[in-house]
Amino acid sequence: MRISVIGCGYLGAVHAASMAELGHTVVGVDVDARKVELLSQGKAPFFEPGFEEILQRNVQSGRLSFSTDYAAIAGAQVHFIGVGTPQSETGAANLTYVDAAVDGMLPHLGKCTDGPEIVAGKSTVPVGTAARLAERIAPTGVALVWNPEFLREGFAVQDTLAPDRMVYGLPADEQAAAAAQAVLDELYRPIIDAGKPRLVMDYQTAELVKISANAFLATKISFINAMAQICDAADADVTALAGAIGLDERIGKRFLRAGIGFGGGCLPKDIRAFQARAHELGVGESLGFLAEVDKVNDAVRRSVVDTARRLLGEDLAGKRVAVLGAAFKPDSDDMRNSPALDLAQELVDLSASVVVVDPAAGPILADREDLPYEVADSIEAALTGADLVVLGTEWKQFTTFDPARAAELVARRIVIDGRNALPREDWKAAGFTYAGIGRR
Repeated sequence: MRISVIGCGYLGAVHAASMAELGHTVVGVDVDARKVELLSQGKAPFFEPGFEEILQRNVQSGRLSFSTDYAAIAGAQVHFIGVGTPQSETGAANLTYVDAAVDGMLPHLGKCTDGPEIVAGKSTVPVGTAARLAERIAPTGVALVWNPEFLREGFAVQDTLAPDRMVYGLPADEQAAAAAQAVLDELYRPIIDAGKPRLVMDYQTAELVKISANAFLATKISFINAMAQICDAADADVTALAGAIGLDERIGKRFLRAGIGFGGGCLPKDIRAFQARAHELGVGESLGFLAEVDKVNDAVRRSVVDTARRLLGEDLAGKRVAVLGAAFKPDSDDMRNSPALDLAQELVDLSASVVVVDPAAGPILADREDLPYEVADSIEAALTGADLVVLGTEWKQFTTFDPARAAELVARRIVIDGRNALPREDWKAAGFTYAGIGRR
């Protein structure tokens, strides 16, 4: 099939390359000429394991191309919308890029000669957006479906080619819905044949699936972090607690590891946008708990700063702190809402001398000017002379680093495990004072 993808950021570029990997002919369109140039050369503009390999392979095969010209989408059978929906000043989702994508597409829709033509939304949008966009697209004779993405950074290629579920939000008109579903089924045939669940529903429910999944995930993370604060106060161990409650099949053990909270470009903005939309619908109180989820996420980061002051003394002026991590999660260079960088900034604000290191995000930081902290090019350089070590991102390079070697480099053997991911007994055996999150 011929496919177009509007928006070649993290979501769109990965989706475009993955669809080409399935054998389709794909053109990606983006207004950023520099990004289009890089992608056209088979070069990834961001770090994502496995992405550059399939990008290069499909660009070289001729199945995948990129353009800044919307006219390139004419004749494609499926047009994906994969642009960003950033947070606005009010907390609601900013749909400027979604509307601009539709504006750019409209003159070029309805030109497919290979069968029914559809537009498929993948961006995370407030409930009700699809119905509004469908009315704008309807005069072209092209149907709109909502096909939300469920990508995890660090696993995006895997989650696209072998998702745990696919969601189709279809038009209310039965004939249009059947035709659109048939197109999506053909598009995703290898995934469907592999037995992956396909869930068919209306626009509104499909829009809610992604945002409610993120809200639940954020709630689960903040819950265990709230329990970590209780464990600190009660001299209990949140790791043992999480292991015990996680065996309850109603709860499950995933995402019950306490740490310095969630970040990235999705969870923080999505829970705020969800609250904003609920208020618009007149049911804002139903999601009031998400404001508390947000507060817990902030509070756990402040507790690490409190621990640093307890271990180093109230006055952090001149103390050298090595923050291991800059990306919001390992296997990514995404620093949006990064807990590690939030910590680095708070420590700088207290006059600490902070050095940050990250295998993927570090080189990006190093190119920036006027940073309030130093950026090291290796973990050894970051550790050298440190009065305190803080694990902010659980990269394997950090969690497997030899504590005995770290002990030789630092000025003082103190470590705060902000992700509860370090082998505690090994670090203690190397002479370190160890402080975790909710671990006595």
